[in-house]
Amino acid sequence: MKTKHFIWISLTAMSLFACTSAALAGAGGAQGEPGPAATLVETVRRATERFQNVEEAKAAGYADSLVCVSGLEEGAMGVHFGNGDLLGDGELDPQRPEILVYEPKNGQLRLVAVEYVVIAETWDANNPTTPSLLGQLFHYGGSPNRYGSPPVYELHVWAWKQNPNGMFADWNPRVSCEEYAP
Repeated sequence: MKTKHFIWISLTAMSLFACTSAALAGAGGAQGEPGPAATLVETVRRATERFQNVEEAKAAGYADSLVCVSGLEEGAMGVHFGNGDLLGDGELDPQRPEILVYEPKNGQLRLVAVEYVVIAETWDANNPTTPSLLGQLFHYGGSPNRYGSPPVYELHVWAWKQNPNGMFADWNPRVSCEEYAP
């Protein structure tokens, strides 16, 4: 279990601070059909509705990283709750995000996004292409890095808070860590 915890901390640190600049957005389908972006956001909302209550997230195996990630100019991400079992399994499932992201607001944690993360070496050994979920490509976070974590693929989905930078951008200028108190 200590190994999974270390991997979670290392991957969380790597994915939290990886500044990727591209925000991928999906186009809508023909004749009013939802595009891949809308489909992924709706999938995330259905899968994580119960985690609006942070106690439900804890009961499901998500652990608080005890840090609120804020950028200098980009805005913030928020407080990350990672699931060590999901972070180390080498799989991606839109129904089971590896990380839940909360914003501290009015003395409570409010679910704003999720983050999917997979170790790049594990993914690349079993898959010929960059990971994607419902048409959304992941960002690559390389190594060496100051966190000592391996390279990862990651994707934020701002399903619960609008992000003017795009629903798949890492940083959200509308999220703040000002009220965070661990």
